[in-house]
Amino acid sequence: MEKDKDNTGLSAVMVIFGGTGDLTHRKLMPALYNLIRNDLLPDNFAVVSVGRREKTTEQYRDEVYQSLLKYSRNRIDESHWARLRNIIHYYRFDFTSLPQYTFLKDYLIQIEEKYQTGGNRVFYLAVSPGDFATIISGIRTGGLTENTSAGINTPAAGINTPAAWSRLVIEKPFGKDLITARLLNEKLLEVFPEKNIFRIDHYLGKEMIQNIMVLRFCNSIFESIWSNKYIDNIQISLTEKYGVESRGGYYETSGAMRDMVQNHVIQILTLIAMEPPVNLDTDSIRTERLKVIQALEEMTPELLRDNVVFGQYDRGYMDGKPVPAYRKEEKVSPSTTTETFVALKLQINNFRWAGTPFYIRTGKRLPSAGAQIVIQFKSLPRILYFQGDQVQEPNLLIIRVQPDVGVFFQFNTKDMQSSQNRVIATKMDTSRQIASQGNTPEAYERLLLDVLRGDSTLFTRWDAVEASWTFADKIIQYRGQDVAQFPNYNAGSMGPVRVFELLARDGRKWWDIGYEEGSE
Repeated sequence: MEKDKDNTGLSAVMVIFGGTGDLTHRKLMPALYNLIRNDLLPDNFAVVSVGRREKTTEQYRDEVYQSLLKYSRNRIDESHWARLRNIIHYYRFDFTSLPQYTFLKDYLIQIEEKYQTGGNRVFYLAVSPGDFATIISGIRTGGLTENTSAGINTPAAGINTPAAWSRLVIEKPFGKDLITARLLNEKLLEVFPEKNIFRIDHYLGKEMIQNIMVLRFCNSIFESIWSNKYIDNIQISLTEKYGVESRGGYYETSGAMRDMVQNHVIQILTLIAMEPPVNLDTDSIRTERLKVIQALEEMTPELLRDNVVFGQYDRGYMDGKPVPAYRKEEKVSPSTTTETFVALKLQINNFRWAGTPFYIRTGKRLPSAGAQIVIQFKSLPRILYFQGDQVQEPNLLIIRVQPDVGVFFQFNTKDMQSSQNRVIATKMDTSRQIASQGNTPEAYERLLLDVLRGDSTLFTRWDAVEASWTFADKIIQYRGQDVAQFPNYNAGSMGPVRVFELLARDGRKWWDIGYEEGSE
């Protein structure tokens, strides 16, 4: 990320609801620290962390420091920490009490006057989805978007001061189905215009996800063959080693479909399959991504039966240590039918992709953790080199999202160590950490900076959320085929048997090239 030539327009107070929560300590505070370290935050900036727990600002700052030591991707430099420490403030109040929001507003005015932030406010909802509507009502009741701090919105003589803005950042899941998503969106629009609502999906902030468009639209060798004419199938795999850990209560109301497929997977799919936008402005890109969701083949009962696999992990072994079944996890019902694994075969009904299957899988308690996209190209006719016992390996383009970041390409060449015309698969791999490039920036660093800039390209527009829920709801409602056999895969395995049958009946297989030990 490059430093803005002029970052004065980024001045703001960032209000984090859920300031004592896991997301704030693991992701948001380390992201803010590294933005300061790279001199990307404006001088006029402050953070107000809102929480219910009784503690002072100094106590809270000490807790943040410990979190940075544990979670920051860079070592903590005391001078950079001193700057972050001085702009962090803790405000204790019960966000379920609507009358208290007027006191929060008064407090924000004091902070704005101290740091001269221009009245700009970012409200980040790092809380349980069940609290979204309550906080939005509180923001509206307390008038927190009415930025009338003394002297901030009053232009000095002869000077045009830009109007202050208020932006909302909301974490997934955005609703639990289409109905609840629409109800929540209506509440949001009562307080914030659509352009100021940033529905965050941290996967879209990852470097290789952003690089998909560059890889496609800056290389004629790829874009010219990016279609059903040359591509046999595309696979998207997001796998996790961890179970639900302490998130059993949330996961019981979510499952893999809501937690991963409806947002992360669908968003990655849109970038892989979208048409070239007319330009690189926000709406042009988001409109092309929306068209992909709208072109997804409608899931009939027959397609659901044959092309969707649900799974739930049983006890097993991870790294040689025993781990419990999902039904034995904390805050999980012993008879639950919530899925921890989903595999899908999808079709996109447009001229570019008709007939090319997209295979998707995501799940917990799998032997390795990672995220990768595999583009398998069609094989050549077996009339020259690939006769007899000579095996033809397909050309593969693999985009590694995590834990290693880069691009892997497999093609065929002559075996230089053989006197015969034997062909072997050769691999070109850019998945290396290059010291001169430094570490890859965390997704939240990029996304937080985009919120301050007002750039919503990497955030999800409402019509795309609505379209993805319309698609996902039909799959969520169809769970009968595997539920009776739950749990149906052991922890440490690659998922239910039917996942492999899904591709085998098409004469294909899952590609696991490049998967390493790691986690999200």
